[in-house]
Amino acid sequence: MTVAVSLQNVYKHYNKMPVVNNLSFQIEAGEMFGLLGPNGAGKSTTIRMLTTLTRPSQGEIWVAGYHVVNQRSQVKQRIGVVLQQTSVDNDLSVWENMEFHGRLHHIPRSQRQQDIDRWLDYVDLADRRDDRVKTLSGGMKRRLQIARALLHQPDVLFLDEPTVGLDPQTRRRLWEIIRDLNQQGMTILLTTHYMDEVEYLCDRIGIMDNGKLIELGTLQEFRQKHGEGLVMKQMQDRWDYKFFPTLEDANRYLDHQPDKTGMMVRPSNLEDIFVELTGRNLD
Repeated sequence: MTVAVSLQNVYKHYNKMPVVNNLSFQIEAGEMFGLLGPNGAGKSTTIRMLTTLTRPSQGEIWVAGYHVVNQRSQVKQRIGVVLQQTSVDNDLSVWENMEFHGRLHHIPRSQRQQDIDRWLDYVDLADRRDDRVKTLSGGMKRRLQIARALLHQPDVLFLDEPTVGLDPQTRRRLWEIIRDLNQQGMTILLTTHYMDEVEYLCDRIGIMDNGKLIELGTLQEFRQKHGEGLVMKQMQDRWDYKFFPTLEDANRYLDHQPDKTGMMVRPSNLEDIFVELTGRNLD
């Protein structure tokens, strides 16, 4: 398969301290890749390097076949970026935001008008095209950000916590949009604090901590490696977790306990494994 994103021995230093430390991984074309990590793990810095906003201190990064330092313009033409912060202009209309972005990318007028109509319809904003962005809900603004990022037909889409702060219904609608884009063949890198989002959307997952990649694979590979069964025991104000290779092993262990008070068995999930690896929750 074609490699859409490649990082090779990448470092980023601030004040001589490594924020990203010898990071290497690849994302295949058409893959949905989730990048997880606690606050301060280096995820945002990694995204900034991948999207040409920050130069790596050391190492090589290629996106859509182009070098992010030596071929920045070509990379920018081939990526779409949806940041956590709302980056659309509140004083312009929905259509004007799209028009401005299309002109920045030098999309010819006739094609630009067709593409604006296409993507606004795709994200269910066609009926709000003439409304000022300041009148939109948070979910609508995020959908507009996605439509704008898709207008120039990028090869790779970067989504940095795209559903943060949104209600469950809006999050689900965005999930369907993101999954549909991926099924159409778009390569997507997603960062998020929502474990269920990663489990639902992502083909492979990379977990960062202290600037390093500490785990890489599918959720099923994680569960096979760390344990598919989990015994939980309530210890006053916290839970103690014990992993087992299978759910049957976990049940067998519980059956042999003389006192089962406060104990339960369940399948392990991504959050369990994340906490096991990093020693803390995402937030």
